[in-house]
Amino acid sequence: MSSSTIREVRPWGGELSDLTVTDGHISAVTAHNPSAVAAGTVVEGRGRLLLPSFSDVHVHLDSTRLGLPFREHTGGPGVWAMMMNDRNNWRNAEVPIGERAETTLRMMIERGTTRVRSYAQVDADCGLERFEAVAAARETHKDRAEVKIIAFPQAGLLLEKGSAEVLEEALKAGADVVGGIDPCSLDRDPVQHLDIVFGLAEKYQLPIDIHLHEPGELGLFSADLIAERTRALGMQGNVTISHGYPLWGVSEAHTRKLIETWAELDISTATVAPGTGHRPPLAQLVEAGVRVGLGEDGQRDYWSPYGNADMLSRTWQLAFVNGFRADELIEHAVAVATMGGASILDRSTPRLRSVSDRPGTQVSDVASFVLVPGDSVAAAVMDKSEDRTVLHRGRVVADQLQLV
Repeated sequence: MSSSTIREVRPWGGELSDLTVTDGHISAVTAHNPSAVAAGTVVEGRGRLLLPSFSDVHVHLDSTRLGLPFREHTGGPGVWAMMMNDRNNWRNAEVPIGERAETTLRMMIERGTTRVRSYAQVDADCGLERFEAVAAARETHKDRAEVKIIAFPQAGLLLEKGSAEVLEEALKAGADVVGGIDPCSLDRDPVQHLDIVFGLAEKYQLPIDIHLHEPGELGLFSADLIAERTRALGMQGNVTISHGYPLWGVSEAHTRKLIETWAELDISTATVAPGTGHRPPLAQLVEAGVRVGLGEDGQRDYWSPYGNADMLSRTWQLAFVNGFRADELIEHAVAVATMGGASILDRSTPRLRSVSDRPGTQVSDVASFVLVPGDSVAAAVMDKSEDRTVLHRGRVVADQLQLV
């Protein structure tokens, strides 16, 4: 057995404590004792907050430009125009996509993210090239973070010959999740699109993550079809609808029904804290038992100039765009960004059940943490200090924004 001690920390801003970690899990939490003899490797907390490490459940490591010179945004309106802008430019970057994916994943880990679900675009243009780049980055950092890869048909499945075939090739090559996108507005044949996505998920026994940008009633129609398939195929707990923001602006009655359906079928959702448009009703979703996670989306790529690989910064954004001011609600944003996402990546992880849930730092929990200074958790979100120590399964993997 391997053991270590994390000394003088404040779990979720509570009392000063010492944690004993055995084989990557918390085995004891005791009041801090300056004179106690610590077991194994010692990590000095210096009175900092101890929070679960971040879970980024919606990031595109295959399109990042972090670390490269800033470039003018050239994308047009709409998903197809933005996708074509990316397609026309991603091969011409200053360094290969594999290096860019590895750099961004490294930066994410250094800033406190040790759980990741990344998209990897697969289509008739790029084949498996982008998937292989993300897979290589995962391999490089396999001891520092857990990374799941979504084989993502960004260009749809019906518009270009060979799209469905390359999606299946990615699953054969080791993708962890089957992706889908806008079955009505992009492919314009939701039945065939969902036949392919759910058929592959059933064949390879994998979960599903569907990008849904479709507006209002059209989006609700797609969401209903997805729920219908989930129920019919017994895929409860294996489906995520990402984005989906227009779904929440139709009516209160539609919102209630959608939440009830997702709670019943354990359909989860991932948000990137958008600054415009409708936003998921976080408190209502969580209190109903819907799993909700946070992600950073594209990272200064050909879709958007935003992104900095920092989930603490994105947690600030989640709190800000939702108008959270009370400490409890800001802490809830942290819970969504950490264990909320973790419960999507691993369905055995308990889901958040209320805005006051603060999981991830109790005995038997996985010892993946970020230590950060702050008078309180809310203060840490506001300050976004760079004084961070990151642990993955009990081992320090980054300190002061540098890999260890």
